[in-house]
Amino acid sequence: MSGLLAQQWTSVDGFLAGVNGEADVFAAVSDFTGSEAHNTALLADIDEVLLGRRTYEKFAEYWPTAVDEPMAAQVNGLAKTVCSTTLTAATWGEHAPARVVPDPVDHVRAQRATGARMIVWGSVSVMRALLAAGEVDELELFVAPIALGAGTPLLAPGAAPLPLRLTDSQTWPGGVIRLRYTVG
Repeated sequence: MSGLLAQQWTSVDGFLAGVNGEADVFAAVSDFTGSEAHNTALLADIDEVLLGRRTYEKFAEYWPTAVDEPMAAQVNGLAKTVCSTTLTAATWGEHAPARVVPDPVDHVRAQRATGARMIVWGSVSVMRALLAAGEVDELELFVAPIALGAGTPLLAPGAAPLPLRLTDSQTWPGGVIRLRYTVG
């Protein structure tokens, strides 16, 4: 993997969260072993995780103390950057804090010059800003076995169509399908 990968969980009808939030998508998944195994292997090739403020707050509350999770050591050890105009610091328990930057697009462009391999987890506003700026190289969707009918769509209303080319797919236990696309 090179460049920037945006990874999202979604319903089969394209909603990243239902009207009650992300729990609507995750409640439909009975088995996360496929995504955990995949991300454990994927993180070996990642230099930096990008998060928006809300996703950061959820992750920072969970991951630093999730010692029994198979991915915890990797997640806690990776460099993390929080894209936020409201935070001035981003602690991560006993681990190195995350860097805070106000503009995800400027940050990704600067990191590209270093050859960094980056992933955006969740963080819809960050992902959408990077997609709009043409800074996402690959999009990986974990499709949960549920149709929500309403909620937060992958693309913002009025966004330009996003041409994608399927490069890989996989079906996991519990009915989850992983789809990996090249953007553009």
